Amino acid sequence: MYRAAGSHLRSLKHHGASRLASTSVAKQSSGGLFSWLLGGKSSELPPLDVPLPGISIPSPLPDFVEPSKTKVTTLPNGVKIASETSSSPAASVGLYIDCGSIYETPASSGVSHLLERMAFKSTVNRTHLRLVREVEAIGGNVSASASREQMSYTYDALKSYTPEMVEVLIDSVRNPAFLDWEVKEQLQNIKSEIADASANPQGLLLEALHSVGYSGALAKPLMASESAVNRLDVSSLEEFVAEHYTAPRMVLAASGVDHDALISVVEPLLSDLPCAKRPEEPKSVYVGGDYRCQADSPNTHIALAFEVPGGWNQEKTAMVVTVLQMLMGGGGSFSAGGPGKGMHSRLYLRVLTNFQQIESFSAFNSVYNNSGLFGIYAVTSPDFSSKAVDLAAGELLEIATPGKVTQEQLDRAKEATKSAVLMNLESRSIASEDIGRQVLTYGERKPIEYFLKTVEEITLNDILSTAKEMMSTPLTMASWGDVIHVPSYESVSRKFHSK
Repeated sequence: MYRAAGSHLRSLKHHGASRLASTSVAKQSSGGLFSWLLGGKSSELPPLDVPLPGISIPSPLPDFVEPSKTKVTTLPNGVKIASETSSSPAASVGLYIDCGSIYETPASSGVSHLLERMAFKSTVNRTHLRLVREVEAIGGNVSASASREQMSYTYDALKSYTPEMVEVLIDSVRNPAFLDWEVKEQLQNIKSEIADASANPQGLLLEALHSVGYSGALAKPLMASESAVNRLDVSSLEEFVAEHYTAPRMVLAASGVDHDALISVVEPLLSDLPCAKRPEEPKSVYVGGDYRCQADSPNTHIALAFEVPGGWNQEKTAMVVTVLQMLMGGGGSFSAGGPGKGMHSRLYLRVLTNFQQIESFSAFNSVYNNSGLFGIYAVTSPDFSSKAVDLAAGELLEIATPGKVTQEQLDRAKEATKSAVLMNLESRSIASEDIGRQVLTYGERKPIEYFLKTVEEITLNDILSTAKEMMSTPLTMASWGDVIHVPSYESVSRKFHSK
């Protein structure tokens, strides 16, 4: 892209000698160019490929611009500050915390969900209204999300407002007021979410896969239950934040900000955080299982999944699973195009184009630090659910069978994976999130070249061995809707573990 732009600009420079000619033409015309635009008559007009008089040609863009490197600084109390610069006038800053539903106890169950809803509400220094006005005044955008292992708070705005962004972000995380009426209001909103949960069967099944597939921390629900909503209060939030929002478990990440300037702003605001010892991550054991929920629905939703051993801490396996999901692809019955789905993926070619009864059929994965889930999610008519399960089991067995995945399919999946990641990283908010989550997980941000090289080195044997390893783990199965025709767990499990 830079070469093309540079070549175009250089071609204009070659016309520098023609400027005098264009000037003389303009002088000889009766009314000039602007007279002609206004309806006057002109005998001659300057050629369109000649710059207008007095317009200077900018220097051509360089043929190569070195990508910015991620810099990481650790404060004395353990807080990590990570950032990369960019030429964009905007910046994204985020605070990422090694904390989520896996750290909840029976007494604090659902508190991560409530903390997500309480983000950027009133603090001890500013009311919620004032905070909103401050964000609006600089055209900013704030958001928060909770996951099983991490909490994130982000702020996007023009980079010239970096000090204001950082101050509001840290104030919101460190000094929440947790006003009683605001907490009650958000608890009421969570109750509405629970009541409307049936509108999102895919989310329900993903939660069900965790609750029956794991024993331990990952089995804890991410969405608060009704009983949790009735129990949670201000003291629940205060105790959880005081215990888990400590310095060694925090990373402040930014994209589009000068690192030294960022440190000068952040250090005074976070250097006094308590340096408590980072606790050991709660254990999770994958066990497999079956979940069924009969519901009034015209469709049946089904998910089959297996464990991804090692999770993100086994990088090669996690990357193979990412490519494998892209290779299988799938989507809705009308999906087309887009990386990993559409007419080139295995599930689209082999299932969606051949069975009209199936509305959706796609591969999915959810990877965590030490484990994960990989499988197929299907939506079909109730009377076709048994066949849909057979198709899903067949497709999973195919990728674990030698010779069933071709080199052409693998090459396409690898290129699609690389392009999807590179396109996502063009977003400053995603780049900031990637920095924060990698530093939380690995203590550093691995360069994109490392990822591209690892993906390129994936072979058919890697796909086969990883698929076999996953299929050797117990099956986890979940279904929602009219589940009468869904085959039994034992009959489906035998397809994978018959030997």
